[in-house]
Amino acid sequence: MAQSSQYFVGTTGQKWGDAENAQWLAAQKIQRSYADEVLTKVEAFKSDVDVAQYGALSIDENRYPLFALKTHHFDKNKRTVLITGGVHGYETSGVQGALRFIESCLLKKQNNNYTKHFNFIIAPCVSPWGYETINRWESSAIDPNRSFYPNSPAEGSSALMVFVAAVEASINTKIFAHFDLHETTDTDNSEFRPALASRDAVTHDNWSIPDGFYLVGDTLKPEADFQAAMIKSVEKVTHIAPSDENDKLIGVQLEQFGVINYATKALGLCAGLSDAKYVTTTEVYPDSPKVDEENCIIAQVAAITGGLDYILKVEKLS
Repeated sequence: MAQSSQYFVGTTGQKWGDAENAQWLAAQKIQRSYADEVLTKVEAFKSDVDVAQYGALSIDENRYPLFALKTHHFDKNKRTVLITGGVHGYETSGVQGALRFIESCLLKKQNNNYTKHFNFIIAPCVSPWGYETINRWESSAIDPNRSFYPNSPAEGSSALMVFVAAVEASINTKIFAHFDLHETTDTDNSEFRPALASRDAVTHDNWSIPDGFYLVGDTLKPEADFQAAMIKSVEKVTHIAPSDENDKLIGVQLEQFGVINYATKALGLCAGLSDAKYVTTTEVYPDSPKVDEENCIIAQVAAITGGLDYILKVEKLS
């Protein structure tokens, strides 16, 4: 269904300029604390993992530092796993799921199998301004998850790409698996797609918001069994989204139960920032009456562990 109402910023048929961007930015409000909900947890992990600041957002460098966490003693003989959350800052369980994975699977007291076989790089909140304002875009009205390409205009995207490339170069290895943690919400239709249509002076059709968890693989390297293993893991803790009457999810043809594929590099998605063999984007639906905040966080962790367990088995690492 095409959107019919005019967004509060912009003029029909005209792309936004500096005045519209400024009007949009002035309307955004701080709604929660990046310091309290993210940075305090990062600080608490410092004895168990290496913490590196890889940048800061220029809108307020002191308020919005960008941090990544790495397992100690990177080993070029191990496979390196990248986990990203909060590329879209408003998608809460992506941020908190990345942090919960560290807490439940990577701390010294856990004595788990993952750190024996993998190096980990975890960027839990790529868009901290978006986290605080519950926004999809950066403060520049740019979608960071369409901005993972050279000379990116999105500060968070650009900083993360530079950091990951530097880590890869430092140990002469490449990212082997990448889990990018996201959500699909009701506000995708009510707020963010109308804003996008207004900004770009185009018409966007609303899609049916899937009720449940699903995954987005890479069209060029779908790794169907990898995706299926994550779906199997997640459905132990929450429900998987059914396809719509056209056998689609968010307007895209279903590849298998709970999975669609996108051209991640061509679209500038975070999942396409590396040349990893195993790539996935998780999509939690936090507005479902069947879930709560904790369930959404657990689903994100289940996706990661399901994928890692599959890799350990198939690559014969354990």
